[in-house]
Amino acid sequence: METIKLFENTWAFDEGGVRFFLLAGNEQALLIDSGMQTKNAKELAAELTKLPIKLINTHADRDHTGSNAEFDEVYMNPAETVNYYQKGAPSGRIVAVDDKDIIDLGDRELEIIAIPGHTPGSIAVLDKKSGALFSGDPVQDGNIYMFGPCREMHAYILSIEKLERLSDKYTTIYPSHGSLTVSKDILPKLREGAKKVLAGEIEAETIDLWGNKVNLYKVGVAGFLYDE
Repeated sequence: METIKLFENTWAFDEGGVRFFLLAGNEQALLIDSGMQTKNAKELAAELTKLPIKLINTHADRDHTGSNAEFDEVYMNPAETVNYYQKGAPSGRIVAVDDKDIIDLGDRELEIIAIPGHTPGSIAVLDKKSGALFSGDPVQDGNIYMFGPCREMHAYILSIEKLERLSDKYTTIYPSHGSLTVSKDILPKLREGAKKVLAGEIEAETIDLWGNKVNLYKVGVAGFLYDE
């Protein structure tokens, strides 16, 4: 586990394949996701801040909820519960957040942006003061999972278009996978790549993923793991 200070009162925890983040305000702190193999994310966060620590999930895939059992409640888009409870979610209260909701950490407002497609309730978290966007999985330069239950490529494209329309609100994107930061210039390339996948304009290569054969569509800036 590597702990990276991104800027003032903001850290990334990097497990080597997935990252989660800690943001601290004047009154409380927020973990954005809780790791994959990590089971003590709250304890790790408490080494960096003495503030009360809350948790939000960008989505409920298992590589983002490893330490959820440490928390009595978790912020989550209600649409994501269809994904969360399929995976044997720990007990705990869901605190619903939706598009344009604000979580105020104390002189640090975080805006929720709903971006369904990768999963039904995927969200991004915008730190309004710094202009940092924590994008979860949909915006990254690695391979984006768009196969299996709960994935929908048409919704994904609409969400990328939405982030493009909002791009004047943020300067830097922090994904959960791939490079630590990506430029907002990646957005139109992801959008056009996804459209070409849907249109059958890109030839896939078949890869083995945990014993399953999955189609990988490379679109230059990233890849889509996708089956119709």
